[in-house]
Amino acid sequence: MNTTGDLWHHYGRVRATTDRTVPKTFRWTWNQDGGPGPEVLGPLTGRCVGELGAGTARHAAHLAVHHRPARVVAVDASPAQYAMATGLYGHLAPRLCTVLSDAVAHLHAMTHTYDVLYSVFGAVDFTEPRKLLPAAAAALRPGGRLVFSTRAHYPSGEHARDDVVPADIPARTPEGGAATMRRWVLKEHVWTRALEEAGFTEITIITPAAAGRGPRTAETLLASAVRRPRPPNSGRR
Repeated sequence: MNTTGDLWHHYGRVRATTDRTVPKTFRWTWNQDGGPGPEVLGPLTGRCVGELGAGTARHAAHLAVHHRPARVVAVDASPAQYAMATGLYGHLAPRLCTVLSDAVAHLHAMTHTYDVLYSVFGAVDFTEPRKLLPAAAAALRPGGRLVFSTRAHYPSGEHARDDVVPADIPARTPEGGAATMRRWVLKEHVWTRALEEAGFTEITIITPAAAGRGPRTAETLLASAVRRPRPPNSGRR
């Protein structure tokens, strides 16, 4: 259990003071300048959409404003991120709803609620996959879609893991002290197996090309999966 405070306290804080706009674009890649956009999520008009580990909710705000969903729910466990998201985009309610919650706990409370769930280097990266992925499957309606982008390798250049095992990465406490947090960076076949075991099908994982090369450029894995439909007559005797 983390006892060092909100390890996301500093993330995005500078930008939140200088840029309060709703982004005009939505990208999945690490440096946000290449690859596909929100079309990967499928049709969103009238759909219930959830972002897991939404941070300041910039991606969620883009969807709420530009893609006509019935509702976008931006979920984050960090009080600091939730406060910034609410301050930036609270005016978009009720189409955009910000929620302060652990992703797994939220999903368990939302069985058969969502048409689409997604994560952009968010909760999928920082939550035990064998807990998060089954919870996501349960929160989706049959045939609903989960899409997430995650790192293809660690920031140090270390290869992704061959099993569902996390690594500790550097973080900062609200006071600026050194800390660590767990991050799951897994190879494609490991994600595929975890998704299948959680109840997903139609699994695709690609490595979208970044448009540029800079100090923050890193390869991204973009995964898409569909919650397995119920078999005919399921639940009947």
